[in-house]
Amino acid sequence: MAKVRTQDLLDRFNLELLAGEDGVHREINTSDISRPGIEMTGYFEYYPKERLQLLGKTEMSFFNDLKPEEKRDRMEKLCTDITPGMVITRGMDVPEELMIAANEAAVPVMRSPHKTTRVISRLTNFLEVKFAPFTAVHGVLVDIYGIGVLITGQSGVGKSETALELVKRGHRLVADDSVEIRQEDYDILIGNAPPLIEHLLEIRGLGIINVMTLFGAGAVRSHKKISFSIHLETWDQKKQYDRLGLEEDTMKIMDVKLPRATIPVRPGRNLAVIIEVAAMNFRLKRMGVNAAEEFSQRLTNMIEQEKEGKNE
Repeated sequence: MAKVRTQDLLDRFNLELLAGEDGVHREINTSDISRPGIEMTGYFEYYPKERLQLLGKTEMSFFNDLKPEEKRDRMEKLCTDITPGMVITRGMDVPEELMIAANEAAVPVMRSPHKTTRVISRLTNFLEVKFAPFTAVHGVLVDIYGIGVLITGQSGVGKSETALELVKRGHRLVADDSVEIRQEDYDILIGNAPPLIEHLLEIRGLGIINVMTLFGAGAVRSHKKISFSIHLETWDQKKQYDRLGLEEDTMKIMDVKLPRATIPVRPGRNLAVIIEVAAMNFRLKRMGVNAAEEFSQRLTNMIEQEKEGKNE
């Protein structure tokens, strides 16, 4: 998990620093953002002081109606030694009581000209990405017709060669060999390549090739949502493979279950075309078209018709 400091918010969102500049290197340890509305009334029993604090029009309107001694008390309690920062929205004026308390406690006070909801949304999205669970998977990630397909399998089974053929067919490479995956939401996985091997593809007997240099910028992507997984394995004569497509297999990455198809590999099979069709078929299923279920229904109807004919 990457470290996030208050200075990162200043750099990323071009916020105006007004006070507490000694605390810009404080760490932010959670993506949750607090709007201290009830704290303005004086109730600090459950004040989440470790969170980034955001003051909008509602909080500031209530604060302006307080007595001078209440204003000082509220701001002194809001600015603690672990509070990573205070953000004022809508370009509102910052109360003198907050400026004094923030400088004493070294709590950065930042101001944004944008609306409160927009600021919260952008800050939350940024922090959610930074604090998202992270892992790395051995495989290849390719964007096929807008579907992020993670190709896995044993070393030497042909993942990189298949990815090269897919790139030649007009699809885009995201990562080869090692795919860094972060879980941005409870059901969303985003994959990208480690910076060291970005845009690179390893082909045994040929070596390292730069896909962007060879095929152009349109042949690569920096990151992609992973929607489907394909596992390549050496053909096993004793194993029964799914021939209809009715069985639905999954693989679990962190807390997310990905639909997965297993494709046996043997000489003469065009893996790139098979994976391309698998991605298109997956896309059709998401649109409500399932060829395997349609075939099964046709077969069931035909059997029932034959039974009715014999009974007559």
